[in-house]
Amino acid sequence: MGVVNITPDSFSDGGLFLDSDKAIAHALCLLDEGADLLDLGAESTRPGVKISSQLDGANVAVHPSDKDLSLGAPAVSAAEEQARLLPVLNGILRARPEAIVSVDTYKAETARAALEAGAEIVNDVSGFTWDAGMAQVCAGLGAGVVLMHTRGRPDEWRGQERLDSDAVLAMVREGLAGSVAAAERAGVAAEKIVLDPGYGFGKRFEENYALLARQAELLELGRPLLAGVSRKSFLRHALDGIYGGEAPTEARETANVAAMTAAILNGASIVRVHAVKAAVEAARIADAISGAK
Repeated sequence: MGVVNITPDSFSDGGLFLDSDKAIAHALCLLDEGADLLDLGAESTRPGVKISSQLDGANVAVHPSDKDLSLGAPAVSAAEEQARLLPVLNGILRARPEAIVSVDTYKAETARAALEAGAEIVNDVSGFTWDAGMAQVCAGLGAGVVLMHTRGRPDEWRGQERLDSDAVLAMVREGLAGSVAAAERAGVAAEKIVLDPGYGFGKRFEENYALLARQAELLELGRPLLAGVSRKSFLRHALDGIYGGEAPTEARETANVAAMTAAILNGASIVRVHAVKAAVEAARIADAISGAK
């Protein structure tokens, strides 16, 4: 899954593809390099970003731990998100009608617009917990869904308590099981559901490694796994000692491939990446190793 960030502020490539023509050209390049599908995102959910429980007046599900929070407007409105996203989606599908496109959004309104424009998958980082209308939209339009586990909201992540390996895995398993149940209640077919452990989303640096090491245990939930480890800050953190300070984003590509390979060997069927060519080559080797067991 090749990533196309149509944002000014994504942590790894914010602003590079905010222009629609550049984003379309980049997406087509990722397909040429071997991406099987694309994931388009028009709002950054990096640490610290404020995520609203109001979402343009929609009825949004609020997690019990969030009931006392005073949340403002979303960082990016649904209208702005769609203004960034839809021209790129349309341009990609005009050039490559056969392309499989996923839309990275937690807003039901944006998901509906994208699906009606030809997207086939909704990648919801909240796992259907931030917008109560999302499950019904995806079910009604027959979308495939990626349900990610997120612990809290981005502006809460830095203050969360540390968890040991068992607690991290139990938390993620329970959260994903709840998302699957919500999807099935809404009428999303089981075969349309993929689960994402949510690396970096509310997990501290070492917690991500514990989760990656035990990722295969999540296959007990009965759905395929998607792993998005590319350019995540927990990889940078492990490299800082090499560079005598914070490792630059561009220095993480070898680490990305290593973590992605580990994810495949630990049960991931889909990997979400920024640099496709190297990922395709590494995935071939990981698949050969898995097939030889």
